[in-house]
Amino acid sequence: MAPPTFLTPAGRRVPAVTAAEMQQVDRVATEEFGLSLGRMMEHAGRNLARAVMAFEDCEASQVAVLAGNGGNGGGGLACARHLATRGRLEAVALDREPSEITGTTAIQLDILERMGVPIQVDEASAIREADLVVDALVGYGLSGAPRGSAAALIEHTAATDSPVVSLDVPSGVDATTGETPGVAVDPARTLTLALPKTGLSECSGSLWLGDLGIPPAVYDAAGIEYSQPFGESFIVELVHNDS
Repeated sequence: MAPPTFLTPAGRRVPAVTAAEMQQVDRVATEEFGLSLGRMMEHAGRNLARAVMAFEDCEASQVAVLAGNGGNGGGGLACARHLATRGRLEAVALDREPSEITGTTAIQLDILERMGVPIQVDEASAIREADLVVDALVGYGLSGAPRGSAAALIEHTAATDSPVVSLDVPSGVDATTGETPGVAVDPARTLTLALPKTGLSECSGSLWLGDLGIPPAVYDAAGIEYSQPFGESFIVELVHNDS
């Protein structure tokens, strides 16, 4: 079966990639082109904040950001910073102790702590009190069913009546197959990054694509057909191409 493709409102065709293909893009971008993880994390966070603030009927909303470790969590924490400076952040809830957040993601967390942003751990109240929830717990690197605090936060998210915006892939959803080996987030909107993932063709809710600033030469080097889909925007809505 051919991999799914998506279309922008302008009719641009956007191919989907598997988790392994996206991992190769990330490797080429960082190792061969010198794009830092921190730089891409910043782009992810700013575009996620754009997607949240553009959410219908949420102009005055207070947002809870759920974040894990790794690039997905770091993008969520960068988003939280932008929301906080605009008075839109209710709280940040982590799926582990702050001391267990590592690497570039820890830098994002440190900035929030220096800002005085309240940081909670495995705390459902952040979800209950928010008008909108950002899911940045698990990205395309999902391996098996979510466990522990991440699974608990996903379950709390499933119980909320507030809309949820997921970063890259809804937590608990396999980026390649769309399968859910355990609990999973069912978002109203997903902002996927760089290219849509093949498993997203099975997900509900609207799908948006965020620009990470990766040049077309990176995709060429990674062996992926690519045509810049954003036009003059940094986020663009996608629809599944059924033809």
